[in-house]
Amino acid sequence: MRDPAEFWNKGADKYSKRPVKDMENYTKTLDCTRKHLSARDNVLEVGCGTGTTALLLASSVNQITASDISSRMIEIAREKAVTREVENVRFDRATLFDEDLAKGSFDVVMGFNVLHLLEDIPGAVHRVHELLKPGGLFISKTICLAEQSRLWSLLLAVMKPLGFAPDVQCLKVAELEDIITRTNFEIIETGLHPASPPSRFIVARKS
Repeated sequence: MRDPAEFWNKGADKYSKRPVKDMENYTKTLDCTRKHLSARDNVLEVGCGTGTTALLLASSVNQITASDISSRMIEIAREKAVTREVENVRFDRATLFDEDLAKGSFDVVMGFNVLHLLEDIPGAVHRVHELLKPGGLFISKTICLAEQSRLWSLLLAVMKPLGFAPDVQCLKVAELEDIITRTNFEIIETGLHPASPPSRFIVARKS
């Protein structure tokens, strides 16, 4: 199996220079997320990429620990933090299952465009539940390609062996929400951001 970190390391510099494809919906996601954040929150972002989202949300919280499996993504994110003089975001090369992440230590866990890239989504959601304090929030946005035509699946089947696409799980919205609720989360907000490709924005509270 191809190493996902190697794939993202290879594309990190190009990714960091690429503008946001749909700024309107990206801004909408940020605004919807900020509504659920407070100045006291200790936040974990999983799959932070080159750090743009964490840096934009930093002023809304106390501290963000932003992690990614790509060492090059983290290098770029740290450079951005220095340039923008943001001091309450720490960027770490780590996975969701890193032992340095203590159970029950976060008020909010964020994961934007990352769940569909994980091999074990139920296991990842369970780990998020472990890391949150009682009543803590899991805020996510996840691409649900199974809601689209089979062309997406066929395209990925061609692109992945050529190294042009990562491993992606094709989810339905109902399947994603079922995974989250079966892990003792209460979904308190949902939305489509954007409609094509369909990405499900979900805010869920740890029961």
